Amino acid sequence: MTTTSLTDAQLATQPAAYWTGLAYEALIAFTRERQAEHGFTQPQFWLLRNLSVNDISPDGQGMTLPELREAMRSYLRAEDDLTTESRTLVERGWLRLDDGGRLWITEAGEAARVDLKQYGPAIRASIHEGIDDADYVTALKVLRQMLRNTGRSVD
Repeated sequence: MTTTSLTDAQLATQPAAYWTGLAYEALIAFTRERQAEHGFTQPQFWLLRNLSVNDISPDGQGMTLPELREAMRSYLRAEDDLTTESRTLVERGWLRLDDGGRLWITEAGEAARVDLKQYGPAIRASIHEGIDDADYVTALKVLRQMLRNTGRSVD
């Protein structure tokens, strides 16, 4: 699809699914590339977040890989291998695996989670460069309405 110099009238006829698909792939790739530059993967960060009582974990209790996959089902990608990613974090000392197959975040893992979190604002700033917050909010409102129009829950 040729996309250079489209008029507003032409843009209004463009399929949203095409553009949201392109945006999704580009944003995920960009985010993961930036994270890789700092020595971690997005799934590794998600594992730490889901196991930290100071972040997503409601109780700080360990979780099995199936429980973690279920907790992350809405944002895991097909290529994300939590088994390999968790092994790497165990080797780094950021997670520990107990005899029952539950993963637990360690003190070093919690410190790493806090450290890795610092890269998020710069990644977001790069993605949002040249985009006014009001325009961004409008874009999200439009996408949310499109989801509602297709019978999908957004809340």
